[in-house]
Amino acid sequence: MTLGRAIDDKAPNYLKQAIGWSYHAPYAGHDGIQLAIGQIFEKQKDHLFPYYRDMLTAFSAGMTAEELILNGISKATDPSSGGRHMSNHFAKPEWNIHNVSSLTGNHTLHAVGAARAIKYYGEKAVSISSQGESSLSEGYVYEAINGASKEKLPVIFAVQDNGYGISVPKKDQTATRKVANNFKSFKNLRIIHCNGKDVFDSMNAMTEAKKHVLEVGEPVIVQANCVRMRSHSNSDRHDLYRSEAERQYVLDYDPLAKFRRLLIRYKRFTEEEIAAIEAEAKATLKAAHKAALAAPDPDPESYPDFVLPEPYISEKYPDGTHEEEGDKKKLITALNETLKAEFKHNPDTFMWGQDMANKDKGGIFNVSKGLQQEFGPKRIFNAPIAEDFIMGTANGMSRFSEKIRIVVEGAEFADYFWPAMEQYVDSSHDYWRSNGKFTPNVTIRLASGGYIGGGLYHSQNIEGALTSIPGVRIVYPSFADDAAGLLRTSMRSRGMTMFMEPKALYNDPKAATVIPDDFEVPFGKARTRRAGSDLFIVTYGNTTHHCLEAAQKLADEGIECEVLDLRSLVPMDKEAILDGVKKIGKVLVVHEDKVHSGFGAEITATIMEEAFEYLDGPVHRIGSPFTPVGFHPILERAILPNTNKIYEAAKKILAY
Repeated sequence: MTLGRAIDDKAPNYLKQAIGWSYHAPYAGHDGIQLAIGQIFEKQKDHLFPYYRDMLTAFSAGMTAEELILNGISKATDPSSGGRHMSNHFAKPEWNIHNVSSLTGNHTLHAVGAARAIKYYGEKAVSISSQGESSLSEGYVYEAINGASKEKLPVIFAVQDNGYGISVPKKDQTATRKVANNFKSFKNLRIIHCNGKDVFDSMNAMTEAKKHVLEVGEPVIVQANCVRMRSHSNSDRHDLYRSEAERQYVLDYDPLAKFRRLLIRYKRFTEEEIAAIEAEAKATLKAAHKAALAAPDPDPESYPDFVLPEPYISEKYPDGTHEEEGDKKKLITALNETLKAEFKHNPDTFMWGQDMANKDKGGIFNVSKGLQQEFGPKRIFNAPIAEDFIMGTANGMSRFSEKIRIVVEGAEFADYFWPAMEQYVDSSHDYWRSNGKFTPNVTIRLASGGYIGGGLYHSQNIEGALTSIPGVRIVYPSFADDAAGLLRTSMRSRGMTMFMEPKALYNDPKAATVIPDDFEVPFGKARTRRAGSDLFIVTYGNTTHHCLEAAQKLADEGIECEVLDLRSLVPMDKEAILDGVKKIGKVLVVHEDKVHSGFGAEITATIMEEAFEYLDGPVHRIGSPFTPVGFHPILERAILPNTNKIYEAAKKILAY
């Protein structure tokens, strides 16, 4: 406690000296509960998700003074992130002290996911989410606690209540003074209150919480009453919203000073012995400071490292094509059979989402039909209608073991995925932020696109927004064999993949193909669907078939179009695109999404930057206008690309 406080007090000086620690959230006033959280944590067995104020928690859990300072001044040898994450975000993934983001309380969902794995694999361990009381105002924290109580998961939510969310007092957050009591009606959930300033009360509370979780098998909220002795962080001035009397009051309740007095009063230590401890702390801090300053800074050339892990590589199908003969299968069958095959291939594969497992129903479109019956309710199960919960617990469960692979139906329709974007974005930079120590091994399935008369929230395309976020592979098949091959590669690869399923093609005979049982399609490898010499068409998803139909219509007039099906948007097969441009010169880019800021803009920009001299006229784009997709079939037909629109655009380009 003495050394931790010495580091906490010294941290702002690094910023003043322009050495680092640009973000520091002092923990002084939380000493009792943070010491207790770290003391009950068993490294490499339990899972700990600390938040940005948890310096003493991390120190108590076993991290060294030097490691804390390495994080604070963002050195390359920082075990938390190698200098890639904000200072004061402490982690040691190899011990299960997890790297979490700055987003308040979002790691609560990760803790629940890790607890789900602990329970499934029968470990005698707990998952601990540590957070401030204001995080309980977040909807995804409610989702986490709701899910943990529903599933009876071994998780402790340690809530450090200092009465403020930055400058916002608790009365502006909730009507309940003891915010944990907002969850009193939850079944299978115990709530323990303690004095987070007091070492003994905090230790008793956390020990009891862990005992209850391990013996009863139900989650616990521990609400610890703390004080915040300093400002929220070094960018905050608490004198602007706290009176001098209040600031003095919290100093009077200093937990470390109180503990020191108790040790003297009850003759556990003498003044001389405590003075020796304080002298030792100063010496340790001095040595740690010196060692951390001498550590290397991050290499500026390393910034591209750890954006995406290396994918699974197919040796049998390196270009993602085959010559298989036999009966054709529909796209929905391809997905269903591949899921079943991969669940047999890897027994540590799991899937959940909405409508996944209601008797004979398997998802809103029955893609997962029969999986629960074959692989059981512990591997295939329904999630609450809470998209952030679906994503966040997938992230957390994958932290338990590298062998785990998770498939989630992220939302019933892609349009409904937006509530999960908080977790999607956070998960997208886990690999980079942790300096390569963790990546969520998750495949996200989304039924995407229109051509079904679904209208708003049932027919929109969202890939234009998703492709702007690094750290996730995004694939969009058009045919059954590619759907099977890309899904297999996604599920076998490390890292996160967004798997966009063109739902209008699930049962459409034109998307049906022959499929080898072991077919694999590599990421970033486009497929030429039709060869030609007069016009080069680049497309993907639903519009691949419209492009092929338009190409046939033009072929009847003696015009030969080459149609390139991208299959993979991130990574994109730039080489195949540029080769086609160089060969033909006239280019049409077609997709279902809006032309304005759609993915076609990225394709076009790439062509203009890297193959401009080969163009025989401007690149033309066909997509939807800048409007939502209408519900009525008449409106939908007016908005979405179709064969005739593509045909007319092609004729216009060929006239140049």
